[in-house]
Order: sequence, then structure tokens, then C-alpha cells
Amino acid sequence: MTKPTTDAIRFGTVGSPQTTPKPGTPAAIEHIRLLGMDHLEIAWVHSVRVSDSTCADIQATADQHHVTLSIHAPYYINLNSQTADLMRKSDERLLAAARKGFLAGARDIVFHPGSYHNQSPDQVYERMKEKLQEIRGILDEEGVDVILRPETMGKGAVFGSLDEVLQLSRDIPGVLPCIDFAHLHARTGAMNSYAEFAAIFDAVEASLGREGLESLHAHVSGIAYGPRGEKHHLPLNEADLRYRELLQALVDYNVRGSVAVEAPEPFHVADALTFQATYRRLLENQEPGKPGGNADES
Repeated sequence: MTKPTTDAIRFGTVGSPQTTPKPGTPAAIEHIRLLGMDHLEIAWVHSVRVSDSTCADIQATADQHHVTLSIHAPYYINLNSQTADLMRKSDERLLAAARKGFLAGARDIVFHPGSYHNQSPDQVYERMKEKLQEIRGILDEEGVDVILRPETMGKGAVFGSLDEVLQLSRDIPGVLPCIDFAHLHARTGAMNSYAEFAAIFDAVEASLGREGLESLHAHVSGIAYGPRGEKHHLPLNEADLRYRELLQALVDYNVRGSVAVEAPEPFHVADALTFQATYRRLLENQEPGKPGGNADES
């Protein structure tokens, strides 16, 4: 069996690797370890339908194979839902993902925070904050020890800029960002150079302290985008993401945590392994005291 990594960043896939030989999350965890990776983000993106006993099996398998876990909660969460019924269903989805994720041994619960619905960003922020405080309070009362991670989003028409998720993380204990670098690139058309990646990490540290960089959870992939932002994910060999510069910034800032790769099949595993291998190569080549020294090489 492949030994667990001592790398500061643990790489894996969002959802089961497509090469997993049989269905089920325990099999996906075993396969992640066989591939030499260290993290799996369980994609409960449509619903959370898993028994407590299955959660126990997931946790036991992850512990056995030294694989860390996160959960991607259902896409249909919107903390700015416009009716009481939709808001109740949204709350239930996030709570279910957190409760079952906790039972499965996951620490990080990633979710898409919601839409502006033609309201002002400031107004929507206050609503998001209120709802997230409410949900965080319920989980704390139940002893559900997870981190809720609103994700940075790839379209300017939806809530989820870097500043917004950092502000939520400052204002609410038990909340930290999920930084999706592809989404940030698609949202702005920028954030795709060493200097801009470094600025992201500077912003995280300024907002959350060193803890924000030592417990990072991120998504990354190639991405197609236009004037309105994200269109769809792409494999690395079809995308303009300057991922080597991103990885160099991760090394230079001594970032710790997990990075989950969302490349489309059949590039899912190959791209995740490329990220991991490139990161390790940059670590090997890093010259102490010279941050960014390799970032501009082709």
C-alpha cells in the first residue's frame, strides 16, 4: 500500500476517480490511496442519501488508508432563497451534508452560497450572514464539528467573490473559505498569474491570519469562461490556467491543506496527478529564502 504523504498539500479529486473499479465511496477512498493521492471530496451534489452505517464504513476506510475527506454539499443550496419553502429546503440540504459528513469523518463542508436575485451585494451579504450564523448555531448545539466552507464562484451574477467569502469567514466562527482558483479566474478574467495568486494568499492571511493559509481547502481545474464568467470546466491541456504559477505560490507561501481537482472525465485522475507531481517537483526545486524563484520559468 502507498504510504501517506508528508506533503503540506494533500491532493485528490472532487468525486470518485473515474478509474475506481467498483461503486461506493469506500472503494473510491481505497483507489485514491492506490493512485498515490491523499484526499477525496465526496460529491453529494444532488442529494444526501447515505445511512449512518455507510458513513461509519467511509470513516473507517479513510482512517485505514490515511485519506482525508471533504464533502461537496448539494448544488441546490441558496442562502438567499426567495420563499420560505425554498429556504427551508436549502437549510435542510446544508445541515444534512454537514451532519452526515461529520459521521463520515469529513472536516470540510463545501457549498455554493447562493444568488443575488437582483438585490444589492450588501443586502445579500447580510442575509447570507444571518442564515449561516443560524445554521452554524444548530450544528454547534448538536456537536457537529465541521467547517462550513462557502465556495468562491465563477459568475459575477452569483454571490461568491473572494472578498465576500473572506468576510463571512471573518464574521462567523466555524466558517472558512473554499477557494476555487478556476472560478476566480473565470469570474474576473484575471487572477491567473503568480502575482495575482500571491495577492490571493496575502488577502487570506490579512483576513484570517496564518490559520487561513495553514488550513486551506481549494478547488482547481481548467475552465472555459466568457464575459459573464464560468461556462464549464476544462482539462488542463485545453485551458489557459497558469497552474504552475499557482502551485509555485502555494509552495512559496508554505500553504497547508487540501486541493481537490474538478477536471472533467476522462481527464479527472490525470489532471489531479499532474497537479500533485508538479507541486512535488516545485518543492524539490525550491531554494530556501528565495520565494517565487521558479515561478516565471516556462
